[in-house]
Amino acid sequence: MGLLGCAGGDPEDALVGRARSLHERVLTLDTHIDIPLNYATAAVDPGVLNDFQVDLMKMKAGGLDAGFFIVYVAQLERTPENEAIAEDQARTKFNAIHRMAEEMYPEEIEIAYSADDVERINASGKLVAAIGIENGFVIGRDLSLLESYYDLGARYMTLAHSGHNDIADSATPLDRVGDSEPEHGGVSSYGEEVIAEMNRLGMMVDVSHISRQAMLDAVRLSQAPVIASHSSVRALRDHPRNIDDDQLRALRENRGVIQIVALGAFLTEDADRRQREYRNIRNAFGMIPGQQPEELGAEPYEDYMGRIEALDARWQDATVTDFVDHIDYAVELIGIDYVGISSDFDGGGGVVGWYDASETLNVTIELVRRGYSDEDVAKLWGGNLLRVLRDVESVAAEIQGS
Repeated sequence: MGLLGCAGGDPEDALVGRARSLHERVLTLDTHIDIPLNYATAAVDPGVLNDFQVDLMKMKAGGLDAGFFIVYVAQLERTPENEAIAEDQARTKFNAIHRMAEEMYPEEIEIAYSADDVERINASGKLVAAIGIENGFVIGRDLSLLESYYDLGARYMTLAHSGHNDIADSATPLDRVGDSEPEHGGVSSYGEEVIAEMNRLGMMVDVSHISRQAMLDAVRLSQAPVIASHSSVRALRDHPRNIDDDQLRALRENRGVIQIVALGAFLTEDADRRQREYRNIRNAFGMIPGQQPEELGAEPYEDYMGRIEALDARWQDATVTDFVDHIDYAVELIGIDYVGISSDFDGGGGVVGWYDASETLNVTIELVRRGYSDEDVAKLWGGNLLRVLRDVESVAAEIQGS
């Protein structure tokens, strides 16, 4: 896709030109980029154009300077065997991120371990890789794993994912792991220990995916600001993964930040319906993740494409405009200092106009179109997140020095 809304003419050309110049100057940081287990291998080479929404070439093309690459593990039944599987999968992904930055492409991308690192690496001309953990299930009941993961570069951890774990209740309980609703009534007593240890280490507490009460508990318990690494606004889209007004105000009081996410189902009801129906169509054809419709054969392909065309006519996907509507709402409610940007690329994210990293400029264009100042755009694109990370680092230094 080309530049969203670039219809030509002097006013539009001037707006796009200003946005492009600004985009080149500000540090653009995306707090949520998912990776597969076979990342940084011959099968998924991040240094070449591939079928994923983020690779180093797309980041450069779109002017996306930095990203939190995510160590995600799915929630399983809480057994010692499954906790060992989760740890193994987590270490596999940590190793992949280090392999990308330290063995495969050290001249192009470097891992950041601090807010200062992010700015230093960006100033050097390299891309920045930071690391986040998605789902506290990766530590099981072993608090010492937090420090091990911190040493590997993890600078935030989402307390829970889909399904409750031992740390906190999830916003989306899972029947397949026997969830009750709720299990802990928010953050568990063990979760309180986890948050305290994250504060001590200097790891940001991420409240995306956890229940409303767990989020409010985390804000109350954390000595440092927290983040919602990839959530949107519940007032505009009533989805359990989104953050309501009281939660947003609590985040402001905590001096945290919500990273509005470009995932259609969290932005508009139509996009959610379209996504559900799209999954139903693929399931009806027995398609596995990553399978392309061309692989179905001539007759099934025609049937499949006919259904997709009907789907497109009925339900519209979310756009960059819808995405920035959520940014606007959060900024108007809690202020420019507490809002940021995330994509959830390769984990379900992507909207019309910002479908992959190569289209990142379109977000800045829309922000400029809405009247955001250069300083505002810089805060949204990374300044606010780095402020939180520095605050978290400062709290850790105080705890360790006491």
